[in-house]
Amino acid sequence: MSITSLQTQKFILKLFPEIMIKGSSAKRQMVGQLYTNLITVLERISSNIKVRKFSDKIEVVTPIQVLPEVRKRLLDTSGIEQILEVLQFDGLDSLDKIKVKVGELFIDALSEKTFVVRAKRTGTHTFTSIDLERTVGGYLLAHSNAKKVDLKNPDLTISMELMEAQLNVITTKYKGLSGFPIGTQGDILSLMSGGFDSTVASYLTMKRGIKTHFVFFNLGGNAHEIGVKQVALYLWSKFGSSHKVKFITVDFEDVLSEIFRSVPPTYMGVMLKRLMLMASEQIADELEIDALLTGESVAQVSSQTLRNLALIDEVSSKLILRPLSTMNKPEIIEIANKIGTREFAESMPEYCGVISQNPITHGSFKRMEKVALKFDYDVLTKAANEAQHIYVHEIVDNVNALEAIEVVNDLSSGQYTVIDIRVQEESSEISFESLKIPFHKLKKEFAKLPQDKEYLLYCDKGIMSQLHAQYLKDESNYKNVRVYRPKN
Repeated sequence: MSITSLQTQKFILKLFPEIMIKGSSAKRQMVGQLYTNLITVLERISSNIKVRKFSDKIEVVTPIQVLPEVRKRLLDTSGIEQILEVLQFDGLDSLDKIKVKVGELFIDALSEKTFVVRAKRTGTHTFTSIDLERTVGGYLLAHSNAKKVDLKNPDLTISMELMEAQLNVITTKYKGLSGFPIGTQGDILSLMSGGFDSTVASYLTMKRGIKTHFVFFNLGGNAHEIGVKQVALYLWSKFGSSHKVKFITVDFEDVLSEIFRSVPPTYMGVMLKRLMLMASEQIADELEIDALLTGESVAQVSSQTLRNLALIDEVSSKLILRPLSTMNKPEIIEIANKIGTREFAESMPEYCGVISQNPITHGSFKRMEKVALKFDYDVLTKAANEAQHIYVHEIVDNVNALEAIEVVNDLSSGQYTVIDIRVQEESSEISFESLKIPFHKLKKEFAKLPQDKEYLLYCDKGIMSQLHAQYLKDESNYKNVRVYRPKN
């Protein structure tokens, strides 16, 4: 009767329109890449998910038990314009069979409502799509308590696609992420600070189908590094996990010292950005990456005027993308809120290693050239050469291996109060008592707690708790905070 029963659910994925207008070879390659990406990410959910590729769409049939997780993954996969959740019925080779089956699904739902039937038909049939719409519509009107057919503003639209004798009845439509499939547009190295701008810029390149690696310049402390790692992991897990990407950490402490020694205060901010680009170019060359990505927006800060951006860019021969260059801060924050990085950015520890006094907003190329000559570039080369490379999927183990914060596995002593720092929408049931303080409120709320008690921070994977315990320790010198990680 139906491939979709109480046990399975089907999705029809409509492709991003820019894919459909490509030449046949490019289109075939992009559809193939999207198919491969879906196989990779959906196999992690269930080996029973079936993916089928067509020239103009992809179909996914999933066990009903993992339906929400599959739906969420499809919504976060670039290259998909629209996601249709459908009921599939086979063997419907006549108008009479089709109208009866649709009636079984919708007659009760039509009571006191207006409706319209929309149908698409492919294959060989003795009837047209209009015949199908009229036959089904007439049958529903005659056998239900519907008010009437309304072609313009119906209460309910019944959408279906008929392919030969297979009927797909569309129950829900979702807007997809759009963009190109990751892996079709090359690689880029994102200069990641973990704030609003760099995370949104990275999302936009991932959405455009660019395999986005991350480089982080550590200006001070474990807490900031852990924070950037966990937001990079979030972005990769949500939008880019079909591919392995690198996370590179560059220790910039000695570089900062050299800036303070050799650079006039008014040029420190611009000089820092130039050095970050130079180190990024060296790393990108090693990884055979042709482009760099920053989250800079014109005039947002003193180093981001057009003149200063030109001063910064002259040190690199790489293509530098700035997708946020004409966006204002509210627009950037709106995207961060939509993709789930706002709370990460708001709670990110701030380490401003270079604070310019009266920073230049319209730097001089001649003055910059003289300033640059006084810098010892061996310090920069050494920092880039000693950069630490890991894959993003290794971040969980990498962060959990840090020994700076004590990890507690057993609550039986009763001496600890557990603080669950997960956000409410991500929280699952836990078997132990806890205080509920989301991570983005922890800094403010922790100060209000009795400080004669011992506290354990808890989250699902241990990354957020490690970050914020480290942050509370480093920034506010709290000695009474540890991490709780239950034994498996």
